[in-house]
Formats: sequence, structure tokens, C-alpha cells
Amino acid sequence: MGNNPSIEVKHIYKEHRPWGSFENLLDEEYCKVKRLIVKPGQRLSSQYHYKRSECWVVVKGEATVTLEETDSYHTFHITAEPGKVIEIPVGTIHRLQNKGKEDLIIIETQTGTYFGEDDIVRLKDDYGRNNED
Repeated sequence: MGNNPSIEVKHIYKEHRPWGSFENLLDEEYCKVKRLIVKPGQRLSSQYHYKRSECWVVVKGEATVTLEETDSYHTFHITAEPGKVIEIPVGTIHRLQNKGKEDLIIIETQTGTYFGEDDIVRLKDDYGRNNED
């Protein structure tokens, strides 16, 4: 009696994409945190961002990550299992793929000055959503 803890319930925004789905777990002025679910055999577009960096933590499945450094023209292919952290600086071309047989789940933390979906510059996309090509 008396001191009841308050409970705040927030609606989690979820959006379906051709490759799977994402949920916004935290959306603040200083960062955004998403849960990405990539279906088996699917991949996100090859893309970069002008205003944000991303940090991916693999929590389920096996990720195939491609990173391209635009200043040195080096391309890196990384296979990442649960617990692996991948840092993606602002302007780095990146792509996430699930070559496995189960859902791939990534926790993505975005930091920077803007986190809108319109800060995605798609270079190559399996689903016809290119900004450039």
C-alpha cells in the first residue's frame, strides 16, 4: 500500500521489409536502437548514411557483413556469430546478409545527428529500392 511503482508502457514501432522486419526499441534525440530480423537467404541493400554511424551486435544466427571503405577502396567480408560486434562509421558502405537457415537477429545502435529512414542511400538493392545505380 502507498508506494506503488509506476509502470510506463511504450508502443514498439515495427516495420516489415522485403528482407524481414525491424522494431524500434529506443528512439531518442541522442540515439536509436533497433532489433533487425533478417529472414534466411535475404539481405539488406548495399547502403551508407550521411548523418549516423551504426553498431551491430549479432544476438541470433550468423551474419555475413560486407564493409567498403570509400577512401581506400578496400572491401571486407565478415562472418559474425552471436556476441560479435560490428562498427560501421558514418559514410561506410555496408550490407547485411543472412546465409543461414534460421532468422538472423541483430541489435543495431545508431549514433549521430539524425536517425530518419531517409538517411539511407541505397546503392544496390535486391528489391528494386535503389537511390543510385
